[in-house]
Amino acid sequence: MDFYLIRHLTKFLYADQVSESLMEARMHPRSDNNQRCLSFSLSVSPRCRVFSYRDHLGNNVHHFDIPGEHSQLVMVAEALVEQQPLPEIPQSLRPGAWNELDSLVALGDFSEMMLPSEFAKPSPALLDLAKLLDIRRREDPLVLLRQLNASLYHWFDYVPRSTHVNSPIDEALESRKGVCQDFAHTMIALVRHVGIPCRYVSGYLFHSDENGDRSREDATHAWVEAFLPQVGWVGFDPTNNLLAQNRYIRTALGRDYADVPPTRGTYRGSKESQLYVAVKVSKYVDMPPLDRDMPVPEDWSILVERAQEPPPPPVQLLQLQRMQQQQQQQQ
Repeated sequence: MDFYLIRHLTKFLYADQVSESLMEARMHPRSDNNQRCLSFSLSVSPRCRVFSYRDHLGNNVHHFDIPGEHSQLVMVAEALVEQQPLPEIPQSLRPGAWNELDSLVALGDFSEMMLPSEFAKPSPALLDLAKLLDIRRREDPLVLLRQLNASLYHWFDYVPRSTHVNSPIDEALESRKGVCQDFAHTMIALVRHVGIPCRYVSGYLFHSDENGDRSREDATHAWVEAFLPQVGWVGFDPTNNLLAQNRYIRTALGRDYADVPPTRGTYRGSKESQLYVAVKVSKYVDMPPLDRDMPVPEDWSILVERAQEPPPPPVQLLQLQRMQQQQQQQQ
């Protein structure tokens, strides 16, 4: 059993005062399968009342409205998650797995995760890739998905900020480079193409030196889950060529990124805004005491303090806007 402490900082900086911000956030880890969220808090500045609900897929959603004038918005989410070890996934399934899958799909409610969605849909470029990688009903579904996971890892170059948060998968397919969001959308579209239910997972990945992950440790992460007979939903991470088991903290499930962005909102006022995101995941072997504050690393304290400082003068703000991308993307 392992315990993970997740800290997630988000800062919106506006070029001029805005009169209202409406925001919803999906940062609260799920409690299902091998994972249980023991505690969660969301701090917002300027201060406001935060409400929450669960959407139809069981994702925890927090939302709030800041009606007064403000020039920046800061959110700090903290969660403590317990993870039990997942059962080992076999290398292959028993004979007849394709027929078994079709029977389960016919009985279950998987239509949302089998139809094309906003960012995971067929295109000529995707179908060309399917032919190149020989994505068709062969061997058994699990063998095919293991091979696809590895093929996408080698076919794409992982390059942070090479695409935008709203980029279609064709952009990544053309350049053969992208971030975890692009890897996930491409795999989802290819998996659904052969009739396997597949969904997008937004969350966090604990990094350590011995794991050699190529995704960034200071950002949220994205991977996929496919439904298979005999084993159920199985997570695949084509960005790192891994099965998404332990170390993967699931926050939200959806058809693709459009369903589960970490933050989504609108505001009245300035057209220009700057977004800054920082993530830190810490691992504990023993359960930290819930009745006292978790230890806060010095570098994280500095990040939070800087995020809450008053906005810089307009000239400095313009320089910052040119240096940083105005996007939130899962890396």
